[in-house]
Amino acid sequence: MGNYHSSVTEMWERFIESSPEYSETKYRAWYFCDNERCANELAALVSIGIKRATTSLMLWYENGNEVMPEVNDVNIVTDWNGTAQCIIKTKKVFVLPFKNVDSEMAFTEGEGDKSLDYWRKAHVSFFERELKNEKIKFSGDTEVVFEEFEMIFK
Repeated sequence: MGNYHSSVTEMWERFIESSPEYSETKYRAWYFCDNERCANELAALVSIGIKRATTSLMLWYENGNEVMPEVNDVNIVTDWNGTAQCIIKTKKVFVLPFKNVDSEMAFTEGEGDKSLDYWRKAHVSFFERELKNEKIKFSGDTEVVFEEFEMIFK
């Protein structure tokens, strides 16, 4: 399934032993964020069940840089160094303008104080950094992909 850290393969094999119905399932392994501190912090929040969603730019899927998430996708969340932390399964996916993300969605992401204000500040900062290289201006109308998931194995 790709050139992953050995812990990813090991975690997948343990998962399949306990859940053989997933033996034919394709998975990807990835980390959150664009820096080590954030990636490791968010992986830990997923592992303990606090972070149950993520939001990304629709642009990443439109330009082919990322694979659009789908309901029932199974992924391995890693830390910054690629070490497997847990396995998640996608429950919901929808596309909406950034400005339409509400407080319930922000809470489900589980970051900071879980408020919409914190969520907006953190995501605007991240998205602006990501779009700077593309020379695209971020706005409240920028489309984002909201993905809700559950942690199913660690």
